Amino acid sequence: MAVYLSTLKLLSGLSLLDKEIIHMNKYIKKLRNKILYHICDLFPEFVTKSIYKERLNKKLNLVTPITFNEKLQWLKLNTYKDNKLVTQCSDKLAVRDYVKDRGCEEILIPLYGFWDKASDIDWATLPDKFVMKCNHGACYNIICRDKNNLNITNEVNKLNCWMREDYWRKSVEMGYKNIPKKIICEKFIETKSGVLPYDYKVFCFNGKAEFVMVCVNRGSGKPKFYFMNRNWEMLPYGVDYTEVKLDCLTKPENFEKLFYYAEKLSQPFPFVRVDLYLNDKVINFGELTFIHSAGMDKELNNKKQNNVDEIMGDLIKLDFNKIS
Repeated sequence: MAVYLSTLKLLSGLSLLDKEIIHMNKYIKKLRNKILYHICDLFPEFVTKSIYKERLNKKLNLVTPITFNEKLQWLKLNTYKDNKLVTQCSDKLAVRDYVKDRGCEEILIPLYGFWDKASDIDWATLPDKFVMKCNHGACYNIICRDKNNLNITNEVNKLNCWMREDYWRKSVEMGYKNIPKKIICEKFIETKSGVLPYDYKVFCFNGKAEFVMVCVNRGSGKPKFYFMNRNWEMLPYGVDYTEVKLDCLTKPENFEKLFYYAEKLSQPFPFVRVDLYLNDKVINFGELTFIHSAGMDKELNNKKQNNVDEIMGDLIKLDFNKIS
C-alpha cells in the first residue's frame, strides 16, 4: 500500500507531458516485446541478447562466455538447440519414459491421465486432490486440494489459455519449442501436516551433482531458496543466504539419495537441474530443468559472495564443437 501511495504521489506531481512520455515508453516496451516474441524463431540469438540486456542490464557474451547465465544461454542456442533428448526431457509427460529408461521409475509421481485439450477431461473421475499442469513450459500448474471447492469453468479457461501459448518464445528456451502440447494430471504430494513438501533442485554439471537449492515455504507465495552442499552445509549463494542457523533447514533423512538419483538422470548433459521432492524419506521426481531461471538469474550473488555467477559458470564445460 505504501508503495502504491508513493507511486500515486509521484505521478500526481508530474506534468501532462511527463505522463504522456511514461505511457508512450510503456507502449513502446510492450510493442517491442510483442515483436521479439514473434521473431524469435527466425532470430533466436538476437532476441536472446535483447531480452538478456533488458533483464540483466548488461550485454550477453556468447563468444567467450564466463558466467553461469552466459553459459546457459550458449548451451540453449547451441548444444541444446534442436536436441531431441533435451526436448523429450523438457516435456513433463515424455520425460517419464526417460526416467524409466534410466532405471528410476520408482520415483515417478503416479499419473492419473493426460489429454490433448481441456474439454477432453472428465473431472468426475479425478480424485479430490490432484495437480494438473501443461507439459510444454513452466508455471502452468493447478494445485487442487479439494475438488468440491474447485471452479472447473475457471480452470478450463486457464488451461485453454495456457495451451494456446508457445511458452518457449518468452525467453527463447529452445528445448520447449517442439513439445506436443498436453495436459497432465498427477497425484497431489503433501506432508503429514498437509503442506507442500520442500523442493530440492539439484544442480548437475557433466553428470556430477554438485549442490542443491532447497525451496522452502513453497505454498506461502514468498518462497526462500537456500543452497546446500552434499554435507548439508549452506553455501554463500543467492540473495536468501544467511549465516544464522535456520530451524527450517534440518537435514532430511535420505538426503544423500537425492544426489544418487540426480546423477543417474543427469549423465548425458553438460548441465541440468534435477528437481526432486523428499517427503518422509520418500523421493519423488519433479522435472528436469536445462536453463535455470531462463539463464537470467539476477539473484545468485549476495553481499558475502558477489561472484557466484562466475563460480557456477566455472563448473560448466562447453564443447565449442557443438555449435548450431
